[in-house]
Amino acid sequence: MFFKSRLVVATVVMILLFSILLWRIFSLQIVNGKEYQDNYTFKIVKERTLNSTRGNIYDRNGNLLAYNELAYSITIEDNGTYSSTKAKNAAINAEIAQVVTALEENGDSIVNDFKILLDDNGNYSYNIEESGATWKRFLADVFGEASFESMQEDESDIISRNKLDFKPTEATAAQVMQYLAGSNRYAIGTEYDDAMAYKITVVRFSMAQNAYQKYIATTIATNVSEESVAYISEHAAELQGVEVLEDTIRKYNDSEYFSSIIGYTGKISTDEYNKLSETDDSYTLNDVVGKLGIEQYMDSDLKGEKGHEKLYVDYLGKAVKVIEHEEPQAGNDVYLSIDKDLQIAVYKLLEQEIAGIVYSNIDNPGSDINIPITDVYFALINNNVIDFSHFSEENASPTEREVQQIFASRQNAVIEQIRTELTGSAPTPFASMTEEYQDYFTYIIKNMLHDNNILLKKNIDTSDEVYLQWQNGAIGPQEYLNHAIAKGWIDITKFSVSEKYSDSTEIYDALCDYILNDISTDSDFTKIIYEYLIQTDAITGRQLCLILFDQNILAFDEDDIAGLSGGTIAPASFIKEKIQNLEITPAQLALDPCAGSCVITDTKTGEVLALVSYPGYDGNRLANTVDSDYFNSLQQNNARPLYNYATQQRTAPGSTFKMVSATAGLAEHVISTTEQIQDLGVYKNVSNEPRCWIYRSFHGSHGLINVSEALRDSCNYFFYEVGYRLSTNNYAMSYNNDAAENGIEKIQKYASLYGLNETTGIEIEESKPQVADSFPVMAAIGQSNNNYSTIQLARYVTAVANSGTVYNYTLLNKVTDSDGNTLKQYEPEIRNTVDVLSDSDWDAIHTGIRMVVENTKEFDGFPIEAAGKTGTAQEDLKRPNHALFVGYAPYDNPEISIATRIANGYTSHNAAEVSKKILAYYFKVEDADSLLNGQAENINATSNGVND
Repeated sequence: MFFKSRLVVATVVMILLFSILLWRIFSLQIVNGKEYQDNYTFKIVKERTLNSTRGNIYDRNGNLLAYNELAYSITIEDNGTYSSTKAKNAAINAEIAQVVTALEENGDSIVNDFKILLDDNGNYSYNIEESGATWKRFLADVFGEASFESMQEDESDIISRNKLDFKPTEATAAQVMQYLAGSNRYAIGTEYDDAMAYKITVVRFSMAQNAYQKYIATTIATNVSEESVAYISEHAAELQGVEVLEDTIRKYNDSEYFSSIIGYTGKISTDEYNKLSETDDSYTLNDVVGKLGIEQYMDSDLKGEKGHEKLYVDYLGKAVKVIEHEEPQAGNDVYLSIDKDLQIAVYKLLEQEIAGIVYSNIDNPGSDINIPITDVYFALINNNVIDFSHFSEENASPTEREVQQIFASRQNAVIEQIRTELTGSAPTPFASMTEEYQDYFTYIIKNMLHDNNILLKKNIDTSDEVYLQWQNGAIGPQEYLNHAIAKGWIDITKFSVSEKYSDSTEIYDALCDYILNDISTDSDFTKIIYEYLIQTDAITGRQLCLILFDQNILAFDEDDIAGLSGGTIAPASFIKEKIQNLEITPAQLALDPCAGSCVITDTKTGEVLALVSYPGYDGNRLANTVDSDYFNSLQQNNARPLYNYATQQRTAPGSTFKMVSATAGLAEHVISTTEQIQDLGVYKNVSNEPRCWIYRSFHGSHGLINVSEALRDSCNYFFYEVGYRLSTNNYAMSYNNDAAENGIEKIQKYASLYGLNETTGIEIEESKPQVADSFPVMAAIGQSNNNYSTIQLARYVTAVANSGTVYNYTLLNKVTDSDGNTLKQYEPEIRNTVDVLSDSDWDAIHTGIRMVVENTKEFDGFPIEAAGKTGTAQEDLKRPNHALFVGYAPYDNPEISIATRIANGYTSHNAAEVSKKILAYYFKVEDADSLLNGQAENINATSNGVND
């Protein structure tokens, strides 16, 4: 009975406890379940940075040049929990692959600022200059080192730690990819093809750059489609750390005309982050910053101030509730000194002029430097206008397939002949080879072996007998390369990593294999083969012209296609017409000339109204997500559109320098405004006996002339004499080394007065000028080693126009906040005044350059009185001269100055011609539509003479 009662009690207790447990479970899960779940979720707190909106950029008149558009970005954050590194890599790689696949299906692409490209043939290559600063920084980031220098110091440890079979400081693109995809880093499995593995690596590497910054997400893609937004949203529950964020993208109006000034934006690099963070700790490695131009220089004004928010997130990292929020502040707006309409007009007029020069010199037996039509055809291949890699694609046109067959046959023959020369028993001495095969082997030795540091220049003994025989063409490449191996001039690690070779024969065989394999895929070597096929008419102009339509380079035209196919339209006439109509531009062909620049300044204020560099590029395709194919095409374009010809290109000023020499002569009183000097044609006071241009061209003389007339006639003899008198203190001393140094010091003094000894002060990249430091007699006519950019000549001629006020330039007008309130005003500052000349001296100089324009046929009938000076700079006897003109208008009351340079533009008259048209546009003396007609101008400009 006792035991029975105890059992009842125990049962009752158990039932009671079980009832309490059930009630507690019910309370936790049903009654208060939501509250407890919320409380648990809310314990995961995340802070998030809110990017500000970048400020706009306007021209001087308020025309919008750079702005932002609302867009959506996809980001990823490494915030998951994983059981192991292996599991983490597998999960993240799979997630990235899933997102990339979805993006591409919707026509979107990932952000790719990775420094390695993957081509269609599965080959990896750097898209930056190897051995350059960016390349070194990239390799340091790849191997987790603070700097390239620390990599060099710790190289053996890096090799051991990562089990590398290569030197990380010399890593090829393929080796970097192999390392990053390997088990020590991202463990990208073989289930992914090369293209997907590459894209996963791009994203993983970008994520790794943010790894040490808490709560910093990595942007996978920007400006994505609504379909991609929908996909990410629908799959949010399975995509760890992936989010859709509202964002902005940078846009540029009329970008081609302003790219050289404004630049573009892009994702911050490690070096940029390190530098900018020294003074501003708000930067992160996921920021977008100005990369070039005003975007870069004014980044701190344009970027605004970031906001932030604190929020609760769920286990997938998705936002649940915002608990703290601070709005970002929009960036300030920047106004330039540039006039938009003038900038565009000058660009178009330059392009028309350059096109006209090219057009007029094609197949022209009267041209001083003729452009063969075959060079024009080859330019379509050489400058990548035509994509010859498409010739072998499945969807290639019949004409493309036809050309590919011709090329493939010739390529096989060329490679076999090269194999014979490298391995055969009777190799041909270089001098006995045809010009074609000399070109092939020159490329192999110089571009493939030297430039890739396989044949080490630093190791070569240039006094070596076999080396000298090679230089003289007495032996062939087989003997030379075998000798180079024996002498230790070859770095075998560059072409053979995994195998060890025991003797020089095996090493030579491996080198030959490397060469033969490489030339079969090397695009530059391929172009040499195409060049000779085009020269021999094995590939015809007709075929190449038709391919322009096949590849949509030219708009479809049924009549033109029929005419070319049927032979009723000659390909030479066809291509010239397209050049004349600017359907094919000088920038596409990259023949001489293909580039030019012009700077226009307000002579009264020093404001830069136009700064034009031709050719330009589309900053919209570089900002935000870099179009890597487009960027690569810009880098490979021989016309160098990324180069600012107005601020970076330096050439001799030619006769445009003679106003400096006139100033020096008058100020030092070695000449007067009225003194006349007899031009004897050949100047015999110095040992090189230079000749006046009129004597060299016509065995003539300018006779007895004063300084104004010497400027008018650009008389070299007169200014030789000025340089000599400056050196000898007006014949007070003999002309010797001391005298030459004395003359140079005086020329430098007066060049410096015009600001030619230093950069102009503009906010974008500018080359440092070079005032001559030797040969004062030659320096006085703008030769010796005088070298200036167009903008430096612009500042100089502005000072001539306003009688001596030299400005420090700026491209900025003002900065305002987002509400339009002016925060800072910019204006050119007076650097100095040229106060060494009397009014009569200035009159003499102004009169002289006024007479230049009066005697320049290009200005005949021009209704605005102008003054100016032409200049021709001879740099390479095999290429056309550089054409220059500097001037101002109106003559009596100057309003603007102009400095124009056409690189390799044949004659200064071409620069004068386009300058006249620019002045006509500015002063509205000709109809704008007739000036900007999209047609090549001045199509009779064929002289390459120096007559100034």
